[in-house]
Amino acid sequence: MKGRAVKLREAHKSGSPALCSAVWGPGGNHIVTASAADTIVLIHDAAAVAGGACGRGSGTAPVATIRLHKDGVTALAVAPGSGGSLASGSIDHSVKFYSFPEGEFQSNVARFTLPIRSLAFNKKGTLVAAAGDDDGIKLIATIDNTISKVLKGHKGSVTGLSFDPRNDYLASVDSFGTVIYWDLCIGGEVRTLTRVAPTFRSDNSVKNVLCWSPDGQTLAVPGLRNNVVLYDRDTGEEVSTLKGDHEQPVCSICWSPNGRYLATAGLDRQVLIWDVKSRQDIERQKFDEKICSLAWKPDGNALLVIDVMGRFGIWESVVPLTMKSPTEGTPELNSTIAPLFDDEDDEEKPSTSGGLEDDFDESLGDSAPFSHKRLKRKSTFDDHSNVDSEDEDLLHQLESSKRMKDKYKERKEGVGKAKSDSAISGRLGTTRMQAAFQPGSTPLQPGMRNFLAYNMLGSITSIQNEGHSHVEVDFHDTGRGPRVPSMTDYFGFTMAALNESGSVFANPCKGDKNMSTLMYRPFGSWAGNSEWSMRFEGEEVKAVALGAGWVAAVTSLNFLRIFTDGGLQMHILSLSGPVVATAGHGDQLAIVSHASDCLPSGDQVFISINVPLLVLMIVLDVKVLNISEGAQSMSGRLVLTPSSQLSWFGFSENGQLSSYDSKGILRVFSSQFGGSWHPVFSSIKARKSEDESHWVVGLDANNIFCILCKSPHAYPQVMPKPVLTILELSFPLASSDLGANSLENEFMMRKLQLSQIQRKMEEMATLGLDTTSYDDEAFSMEAALDRSILRLISNCCNGDKLVRATELAKLLTLEKSMKGALTLVTRLKHPVLQEKFSAILEERMLNETRTCGTVGFCSDATIKKYPPFISARSAPPAKVLQTGNSVQESILPKQNLVNNLINSTVTNKEEAGQPKEAKDSTQKVSSALTPLAKVPKNSETKRDRNGASNATALHQNQKGGAAQTGAENKGTEDSSRAEPQRPVNPFAKSSSSKEQSPSLLDSIKKMKVENEMVEKANTKKVKV
Repeated sequence: MKGRAVKLREAHKSGSPALCSAVWGPGGNHIVTASAADTIVLIHDAAAVAGGACGRGSGTAPVATIRLHKDGVTALAVAPGSGGSLASGSIDHSVKFYSFPEGEFQSNVARFTLPIRSLAFNKKGTLVAAAGDDDGIKLIATIDNTISKVLKGHKGSVTGLSFDPRNDYLASVDSFGTVIYWDLCIGGEVRTLTRVAPTFRSDNSVKNVLCWSPDGQTLAVPGLRNNVVLYDRDTGEEVSTLKGDHEQPVCSICWSPNGRYLATAGLDRQVLIWDVKSRQDIERQKFDEKICSLAWKPDGNALLVIDVMGRFGIWESVVPLTMKSPTEGTPELNSTIAPLFDDEDDEEKPSTSGGLEDDFDESLGDSAPFSHKRLKRKSTFDDHSNVDSEDEDLLHQLESSKRMKDKYKERKEGVGKAKSDSAISGRLGTTRMQAAFQPGSTPLQPGMRNFLAYNMLGSITSIQNEGHSHVEVDFHDTGRGPRVPSMTDYFGFTMAALNESGSVFANPCKGDKNMSTLMYRPFGSWAGNSEWSMRFEGEEVKAVALGAGWVAAVTSLNFLRIFTDGGLQMHILSLSGPVVATAGHGDQLAIVSHASDCLPSGDQVFISINVPLLVLMIVLDVKVLNISEGAQSMSGRLVLTPSSQLSWFGFSENGQLSSYDSKGILRVFSSQFGGSWHPVFSSIKARKSEDESHWVVGLDANNIFCILCKSPHAYPQVMPKPVLTILELSFPLASSDLGANSLENEFMMRKLQLSQIQRKMEEMATLGLDTTSYDDEAFSMEAALDRSILRLISNCCNGDKLVRATELAKLLTLEKSMKGALTLVTRLKHPVLQEKFSAILEERMLNETRTCGTVGFCSDATIKKYPPFISARSAPPAKVLQTGNSVQESILPKQNLVNNLINSTVTNKEEAGQPKEAKDSTQKVSSALTPLAKVPKNSETKRDRNGASNATALHQNQKGGAAQTGAENKGTEDSSRAEPQRPVNPFAKSSSSKEQSPSLLDSIKKMKVENEMVEKANTKKVKV
């Protein structure tokens, strides 16, 4: 069909084709036009235009002419609602606000460094988006014209903007044809459609555009085949295509008020009207020049058009009268979600705002117009004498809103609760919960490969063809084994998981007749036809995971279904809420699920505020199940950064539960403090530029494995093959006054790893399992931790942080480490620290001996963790003890032990002045008490036979000599040569049943007496 030709009239003079804009005012009573070749903005009376008496050269002048821009005007937008505002953007880098329809200047909104290309108001007019050749889309709060947020992600000039009518998303398109969905709740990118729209290169008279349907369910974007593609609002998937008689790419589109019809203009100078439901064009017009802007009348059957030469007109009765009216059945949107960007006061109220730094209830937008003159915050509520009645009403409403917030704040403070200091985006009412996702997967892109799974083992990729998909499995280690055959997928799999044994695939329901399917493919099996599949009626698979001998799937009914790798259905469990992500490792299955609706702030963390009529509940739960034992090993809350979402979830190489959120924080779970999440990596600190992000693949004990992505890409492309980047894990430490952040990070990391090893050993010991396999690992980690501590002690000594050095010394575990610390502070000439370290050592040994002496035995772990500290030159008396069936020699502590460790050598002068007899006895004692030597079982017999030695020992005792004999040591030295030295157990029971071993306290007293006797004897001999 071809209707009556539309007559165009000149509005702006242009010697050559230029980008022109035309928009309707609220109610359809006025029209605004502008041109990139003209500095003025014209406001026309719509009735006069329809009657043919408007424009330059006509008898009726425009309602208003605005001449404030210094260069051509490239973008227009009118705020919805009566009394709204007009915004214009120009090549002169400025955005300006005017009253409408008067056209009076109100304010300069924002200054850019490059030309403006697109403007858009949100549904309520509380937020305006402005973009162009600059890097980023600026979101501006209309209450006081402040920039609320800058959205960065496009590589080219942003030429089209459109707010979702439900205030959930902002859609944008650039000159390269890339479309990005921006979530207004979190203020970030959620979906990217790369190069789906045409590029016009050097033709500046047209631009890429896009437009949301009035119900907000569909986004219309010009396609690459002279068509228009409709995308789903939530998934970004292609819903349908409008392909007709356009011979060249589409350059402008707009919806009818009820969303039933769509108007498109192409470079072929045609304008087509589409019935979207039937996907057929029902009307068309051919013009003399390219139509660069279309706008459907808000409440009528008319279409506003303007061409590249600045001529515009109204196409009346654009939809034939025999068809349904374009205004019939216009959707009524009661938006329950509105954007909020970092408003510090809005954390204290449940209402929303269009700005970051302003106190404003967005609900005012329905009842009062906005004045876009910049408000002075200090005098907003103080002086109302110089404002007109409209401004006064607005200020009264703002003041009332502030009083309500103050009351809310007082009630909140009365119960002693406080929310987080960070002011992040929020939502009013029930919010969208994070949808389920598969860790290691990337969004589907038409005509391009995407990852169904990507982990430390390999990847699964898929590419869609007509009616089927091609799926390939690749391993990072190409020498692992034979290549896995590719698969032709007729089910439309959108999720997968991969481990050493096989791969699992699943697809959602597509239509009523298409059921969700779960398929498992093992990589090797002794039996043929080991592949199996399951189909689900009335539910669809949302997430899948693999482990050692099991396959798990979580469905839309919150059912957790567990199968064996042979396909046997083993368990069906119900979860507390919709699943978000799953991960498997060995026998462990970890599940993240929603426990309730999201918070009004959009945060997915645990916050509870006891305020009447306001109860904020938990959002995300995490639990870990042991499949083989049928037990739950962990259950708790998943910790996320405020206003973030879960981006990756899984296990590290050593089986540690880990999560990564959209703010770039990686956390690992530890049993410390009853179960806690530790932040071990920050993407913001690790990145080299602002447009760099990290796409997590996995991690081990010390490193994170990721793929670097450059904006606007938030995930890797399959081709070329992505390269793994290895970064060290690092706690987000505060800047230390020692300047030793790397050492402190190493210390904390080793301490965390040691606690994990000890936890495993405790769990195995509780189950009665052998823990010797972890002994070497624990000892190595203790040694590494001690090395870190010693380096920190050195830094503390150099920085004169002696208290901190003492605290670190208390954390040393090994004998050699304590000796090293004593040697270190001695060489650095810190006598105070030397004394402190000596006291720490003595206190530790006394506490250890007291504890083990009371119990009567000591575990091997305790011996290895706190071995006896002894010296070869000066050692306390030995005590023969029994551990199991072996007899060992125990060394008891001596008060001056630490001094002997440091002063381990005696000068020749001191030796010359010492009596010969005393020297001999000292040598005998030292020889008899050689550490780590075993005493043979027949030591008592040898001692009895050697009566001369015993008599000599008695004589030496009477004269203040040593308490032990050289003959007694002979058997000990022989046994030490025969057997390797091992740490002795000083607290084992004695093997001798003839005499009772002295108590620990008696031994210590005896040591003191013997030392005093030796000193007195030496003094007497010197005097003689």
